[in-house]
Amino acid sequence: MVLEAVHINTDAFLVCLLHALSTENEEVMGLCIGEVDHEQVVHVMSVMILRRSDKRKDRVEISPEQLSAATTKAEHLSAQSGRTLRVVGWYHSHPHITVWPSHVDVRTQAMYQMMDECFVGLIFACFGDTGNAKTGRVLLTCFQSVQVDGNSSYERLEVPVHVVPVETVSLPCLESAIELPKILGQEEQDAFRKVHSLEHLDPIVKIHNGSVFMRNVCGQMASVSEPLLQMLENRLAQNTRNLQRLEEEREQLFAELCTLHQ
Repeated sequence: MVLEAVHINTDAFLVCLLHALSTENEEVMGLCIGEVDHEQVVHVMSVMILRRSDKRKDRVEISPEQLSAATTKAEHLSAQSGRTLRVVGWYHSHPHITVWPSHVDVRTQAMYQMMDECFVGLIFACFGDTGNAKTGRVLLTCFQSVQVDGNSSYERLEVPVHVVPVETVSLPCLESAIELPKILGQEEQDAFRKVHSLEHLDPIVKIHNGSVFMRNVCGQMASVSEPLLQMLENRLAQNTRNLQRLEEEREQLFAELCTLHQ
């Protein structure tokens, strides 16, 4: 089956982007929740941020337990919305490297497509360098895997991806965004406990590790919590303006209605 395109809502896109920009040292990952319409267009409406058990610079792994939890979340959202939602894809970041999927990404994608032929992969390439200056540009690609000449090897197949504007931030996306600082903090705590529990470390090394832990946590607060708070404040200001505009329109319609009845 050939997909026509992938449409990702702006609120889900912003959560993915915020997650991708949370660290430039390792890749991050998450799962996409949405639906596939009769025209073979995948609609991404929400995302589930995944907690990494092992942070790596060049790959990410999704456990069966995490995939099961995302399926349960999709079922819960389906019951709330009255729509048939499911896990439709995964996303991960490529800090400091190309946006194109690696051979590991292509094989991983092929494995997911064995369970669902409409499953897609999104990659956010960030922190790219051009010469000595950072461009600040983020690249996004969407892909599937196709078998080459019927053998066991696979290659990427690009799928057109479009960011679809939405006026509101859905509750699932808002909850995911708020959950992000907590998940990142838990990952740092896990990494710190693994090292701090080693018995052969001397006190100076433990003090150093504690300082690194605090530096990383504070850095995350600056890179994640501050932009998230600013985004929510901007959304509140926009909603306040929209509410004021609607109140004025209601008063105007009420005045016109009274005039008609006179």
